[in-house]
Amino acid sequence: MTRTTSQRRQAPSGGVCCRAGGQAWGKPDRNPASRANARRYQRHRPEQTLLYQIVEDNYPAFVEQMACEGRPLPHYVQREFDEFLRCGRLEHGFLRVRCHDCHAERLVAFSCNRRVFCPSCGARRMAEAAALLVDEVFPEQPIRQWVLSFPYPLRFLFANKPEVMTHVLAIVYRVIATHLIKKAGFTRKSAHTGAVTLIQRFGSALNLNLHFHMLFLDGVYVERGDGRIRFRWVKAPLSVELTHLADTIARRVGRYLERQGLLERDAENIYLAGEDPDEDPMSSVLGQSITYRIAVGPNAGRKVMTLQTLPAEDPSFGDGIGQVGGFSLHAGVAARADQRDKLERLCRYISRPAVSEKRLSLTNNGLVRYQLKTPYRDGTTHVFFEPLDFLARLAALVPRPRVNLTRFHGVFAPNSQWRAQVTPAHRGKGNPNRRASPEVKPPGARRAAMSWAQRLKRVFDIDIATCEACGGEVRIIATIEDPAVIRSILDHLEKTGAMPQAYQLPAARAPPRPLPGLPAPRLHLTSG
Repeated sequence: MTRTTSQRRQAPSGGVCCRAGGQAWGKPDRNPASRANARRYQRHRPEQTLLYQIVEDNYPAFVEQMACEGRPLPHYVQREFDEFLRCGRLEHGFLRVRCHDCHAERLVAFSCNRRVFCPSCGARRMAEAAALLVDEVFPEQPIRQWVLSFPYPLRFLFANKPEVMTHVLAIVYRVIATHLIKKAGFTRKSAHTGAVTLIQRFGSALNLNLHFHMLFLDGVYVERGDGRIRFRWVKAPLSVELTHLADTIARRVGRYLERQGLLERDAENIYLAGEDPDEDPMSSVLGQSITYRIAVGPNAGRKVMTLQTLPAEDPSFGDGIGQVGGFSLHAGVAARADQRDKLERLCRYISRPAVSEKRLSLTNNGLVRYQLKTPYRDGTTHVFFEPLDFLARLAALVPRPRVNLTRFHGVFAPNSQWRAQVTPAHRGKGNPNRRASPEVKPPGARRAAMSWAQRLKRVFDIDIATCEACGGEVRIIATIEDPAVIRSILDHLEKTGAMPQAYQLPAARAPPRPLPGLPAPRLHLTSG
């Protein structure tokens, strides 16, 4: 069975992917020098990656283990795993693409469009989110990143109750926005600022670490007498200011949660109230992931194994961080108005996928070894998981359905009257010509303006819109979904030798050796 591509809701798989359309994938570039500089496209083959193989081999056992423990996986978590295992596999459907000039054909598999641990779809979301923010949201003004982390109990609460997290995020924005406005010498009625929050759910050790990355305007907008607005820059916050802001956020968030009956606290600790961990089968998995403990199997509740290959550092936190009662506020990274490339790299870093395949490996005894992006202060550089516990870590990172992980505040909010004047896209209520002018594209058309090929070209310097043989224009000609037709085409390619041979993964590497003069690595397995 073949259908037109406009009927297909999934996307082609690759380093970056987007929804398939009936049109060609961008205008071909017939400049030989330009084609020579662009890298050649190679189809993503997930079955050759270690992450895919770990999930494929252990997912059935993980589902059975959770069911035996009386904690069946919710449907949205199972869907994340099931569609990841179908992502990029030609056996589950593909597009046929053909060069308009020389008629050379290629098969492009569908992607899952999941948003947690799929590397292909995660790269697409990362590139798409960064391009959207830089091209259509952030004006050419200085931008500063504010990072706020929470105590363990609040991370668990926000993961279980996303609606509470929304109210807390509003409190955090008001505190920082008020600080910027007052520091600029204005009031909330006369000046406005804005921010985009990207809610990140993972830590370096694949632990559930729900925290806020808030990209704030490094200043405020003030309205002139003629109705136009001007930008006023604000100096970077000092350490004492960050500590004061962290204390204000902690007190206001605590009061709100107490009024809601969700929090109880004494002089030294805070406790969640009214929570029954047995109500949700994911509660224990979330809690163990937050506290770096094993979630499934006979060792459940014990600390995960860690490898320390570096000496411990001074526990002092230094300048640029405000810490109060488990709340940590950092604002040391900023991009000037002329540093658009730096801003896009920052946006891509914040919206990156949870799992880095480069830091993933297997030990000789079958443990999953994951290298930390940045070593911990105690010298820890790697963490080790049993395969089933590794899948539990991935399951804990899956957000509940319909939880938006990107939020817009202030002048960037959809209902802001200043949004059309501030943003490069000029979309919003403040634009009187947004419907009258035929040159102003609707939001859907603007979002679709960057095709899959353009994303590949922008991020990876890969040109898929042109034929590698003759430089002709490449078009989508059919969507193949019928299992019988799929099997027939793939069998024909295998018989003719057109299908690539299976790729053998290299053997797992041994743990890194300590540098001269440093203590030998220590492998820790501590009980909780």
